Amino acid sequence: MTKEIYSVIGVMSGTSLDGIDLVYTLISTKGWSFEIIHSETVPYTDDWHKMLAESVKLDVKQLENLDVNYTNLLAKTVTKFVEKYKIKDIDAISSHGHTVLHQPENKLTYQIGNREQLATLVGYKVICDFRVQDVALGGQGAPLVPIGDRLLFSKYDNCLNLGGFANMSFEADNQRIAFDICPINIVMNHYCRTIGLEYDDRGQIASKGTIDSELLAELNQLAFYSQAPPKSLGLEWVEEFVLPLIDSFNLSVEDLLRTFIEHVAIQITKIIRQNGSILITGGGTHNDFLISRIKMLSIGEIIVPSKQIIEYKEALIFALLGVLKMRGEVNCLSSVTGASKDHSSGKIFMP
Repeated sequence: MTKEIYSVIGVMSGTSLDGIDLVYTLISTKGWSFEIIHSETVPYTDDWHKMLAESVKLDVKQLENLDVNYTNLLAKTVTKFVEKYKIKDIDAISSHGHTVLHQPENKLTYQIGNREQLATLVGYKVICDFRVQDVALGGQGAPLVPIGDRLLFSKYDNCLNLGGFANMSFEADNQRIAFDICPINIVMNHYCRTIGLEYDDRGQIASKGTIDSELLAELNQLAFYSQAPPKSLGLEWVEEFVLPLIDSFNLSVEDLLRTFIEHVAIQITKIIRQNGSILITGGGTHNDFLISRIKMLSIGEIIVPSKQIIEYKEALIFALLGVLKMRGEVNCLSSVTGASKDHSSGKIFMP
């Protein structure tokens, strides 16, 4: 039996490795609206950060072990969240897991933490593993957030997310179009860690640097940027093409961050040059210097929402994906991913 209002915990872990984002939200299917009741980010320990950052180098057996251990970590994290906020009414836990491999061109995408044991450990229905079916249908398996942009944030002309990667979604010719634009925090945080910092607070380090015009030109000429959507990015692409290129220039951290922010701002504003409102969310929204460069190069109306929406929009939308899956409704758009058809993606596990 379908309901009008669902109580769901959405769980998200992004490529920037900030931690596990959780929201407890009420999602109304009447006109599609939401209310976030509780939200929290649980940071990764240094050990988990290292394991996830290096997961791309693991063999099959090691990945399997990591998957089991990460599922246990998610279960403990969700259970503590439920207990902390004394949450009683839960229709489902809707979890993205954490991406360790994403090679849609090889029909491969792998998110750890999506094992059936998660439902047993938390004691609630779990909806997860949202990307695999789309890749099997010939899609990119990403981005998945645009269905949420369409249903929950339809009043904005463009929805821009600044996370490990930048991605954008908008309506065109009665279709939702979305794709990854470029890497952001996955690269900048990598270089901040070389000087003992987790990230560049408000972009202060980058703002003191100088643009290296040669590096900027080579970054802007990377082949991915000339490809037509649908298209998506993963850690493997960054490690193969972006980091070696930046490292070959032997720049100071200030100069390489300044150059990279300019690169990001250029790539983003190439996409959002059209007039209209631009909702910006994701951890990169807190980088004041990056936002200032986007504003300088864009002619659209930049809208920065509440801190809660900035930080938890993705976890919220994964809660929505779970609701749509429970209802048997489309939660993955072929116009976005390039799959052979729209579909209701994900797996449902019962405790």
